[in-house]
Amino acid sequence: MDDRLESIIRSAARNAGKRYEEVKRAYREGRSAPDAESIPRDADGRAKIVCRRHVERRAVALDSQSRPACFDPDHPDCQGCVEDIREGVIETW
Repeated sequence: MDDRLESIIRSAARNAGKRYEEVKRAYREGRSAPDAESIPRDADGRAKIVCRRHVERRAVALDSQSRPACFDPDHPDCQGCVEDIREGVIETW
């Protein structure tokens, strides 16, 4: 392999490694997002979330397990909503 091609390959590999580390760090920082207590609230203290099941904005009370008052344990969208709340990645308004 000639030196120029080898240099280009090394440079591309270095750039890919740097980019990978940047993406990994950004993902890690995103995953350490705020918990349920930092979700925006209305004047009555209810969490302002976007319901995954009904695709609408809702202001709901959260129980001690971070479940909204409208939570249905048998519905997959509701289960996903609770997971998102606990991970701090729920869509809010």
